[in-house]
Amino acid sequence: MASLIDRIRSYLRTPQGQRNLEKAKAMARDPRNQQKLRGLLDRFRGGHTRR
Repeated sequence: MASLIDRIRSYLRTPQGQRNLEKAKAMARDPRNQQKLRGLLDRFRGGHTRR
């Protein structure tokens, strides 16, 4: 049985996997998404809260 990483790698080689990878990269470059992620990480790390 293929490991999870092997299955992910084989998916990313498909045309649909390539489209989804490019979509994820574009979303990661968006400053709004970066800010959302920073806020989420702060909450998990016990950082400041916005109230």
